[in-house]
Amino acid sequence: MSGKVYLVGAGPFDAGLLTLKGYELLQTADVVVHDALVGGEVLGLIPPETRRVDVGKHARNHPVPQEEINRILLREALEGHTVVRLKGGDPFLFGRGGEELELLAERGVPFEVVPGVTSAVAVPAYAGIPVTHRDCCSSVHIITGHTKKSPGARTDYRALVRLGGTLVFLMGVAALEELCAGLLGGGIDPATPAAVLERGTTARQRRISGTVETLPQKAREAEVGTPAVIVVGEVCALAERFSWAEKRPLGGRRVIVTRPRKLASRMTAKLRALGAEVLELPSIVTEPVAPNPALDEALARIGEYGWLVFTSPTGVRVFLEHLRETRFDLRRLGGVRLAAIGPSTAGALEEHGLLPALLPDRAYAAVLGTALAERAAGERVLICRARQGSPELTRALDAAGISYDDLPLYETRYAHPDAKRAAELLDAGEIDYVAFTSASTVRGFAETLGKRDYRKVRAVCIGESTASAAREYGMWVETASEPSIDAMADRMAELSEKERKGYGTY
Repeated sequence: MSGKVYLVGAGPFDAGLLTLKGYELLQTADVVVHDALVGGEVLGLIPPETRRVDVGKHARNHPVPQEEINRILLREALEGHTVVRLKGGDPFLFGRGGEELELLAERGVPFEVVPGVTSAVAVPAYAGIPVTHRDCCSSVHIITGHTKKSPGARTDYRALVRLGGTLVFLMGVAALEELCAGLLGGGIDPATPAAVLERGTTARQRRISGTVETLPQKAREAEVGTPAVIVVGEVCALAERFSWAEKRPLGGRRVIVTRPRKLASRMTAKLRALGAEVLELPSIVTEPVAPNPALDEALARIGEYGWLVFTSPTGVRVFLEHLRETRFDLRRLGGVRLAAIGPSTAGALEEHGLLPALLPDRAYAAVLGTALAERAAGERVLICRARQGSPELTRALDAAGISYDDLPLYETRYAHPDAKRAAELLDAGEIDYVAFTSASTVRGFAETLGKRDYRKVRAVCIGESTASAAREYGMWVETASEPSIDAMADRMAELSEKERKGYGTY
């Protein structure tokens, strides 16, 4: 039985511009065939178990010919797979989407098209340029910088000039001088505002402004690269007034988030809301201990414990999942008091109606151990945490003579995803901050990326134990004011503001 192909527009880069339908399809696809211009944020939304096929094409570099891409889509569909063909921008706007459907239609393979936000509109918007404005422009015209059959095909510049309105050129950086010369020859006013918008909607977007006459020289001096969008028209003059993207607290900043994938979403959402471009690089993977007879035995005699202790949201999640799987009645915990190491862990408990009786003012294992030693005298303590838990917690209990069982709920192993892009960005100084929420994420990050100069890494850490691990690798360390995701994001925003004012850099 044939599968199905979904031709999905990914937008220009920012994952927030991916449509809801596009996101839903990424979660259910068997195979994702993607271009090079699909943003890293969008690729990060693909489940790790989904097979990816990179058919990336850059200017003048097409390692996978278009005909082969068409055959890949057909072959995967005929094998019964659900295929998402993920293309930057909109697949039908100079995206060769129509070409890719021809072979599928010929062979009777079912397909759907999911439009995407085109860079012709989104990139100018992120640069503060409305492509239409009632005061000066009532039309917009989108032109490709090259065509398939005739790369040097003659554009009727006189007709474009007569049309008026805003002109948006895609894939035209290499032909910028020719485009501007053509417009001048077509009779456009040399003083007409124009702009080249490089890497639009990313943290490193740039706007080079000028006029039709001066823009080619300014672009040469700025060494403009691809991808870039060229805009010509009076609306370009509005950019200084309407620019907004870089004014966000983390606008222009690129951040790597290293939390395990299931826990990364809240931090990622917070950082993106502040304007950051986020690259998720889950450096550790947590795996429940299964089967776990020691936990089953402890639960069978749960009435012997006065305290049940959790040191991470992951521990809470794994514990409750175990209760569900073994059909353990949660009401049997009624006589046991709960302790949480910090606000995140307490929040994970509270989501299930479980309120901790002990929550230290600082989220450190040693502080939790000291607080337990004071509160649990004469009682037995059940600690449920990672196999590699901090000895600081039990050291304080040992010193106080507190009886306890320290049970491993899950193990942490280092993941080795394709970290090539992250490594390249780090080595090029293109990453502003790396967020670490535990010492294990620091170690996982270094294990994933291998030997390199980590002095280029500006680590923003959730607490002092995490910061100590980062310093061991020579990283430049900043610590949040309190151990929480919000405090980490706020710290990055503070650093960004200082750097914009010209001090506080490293």
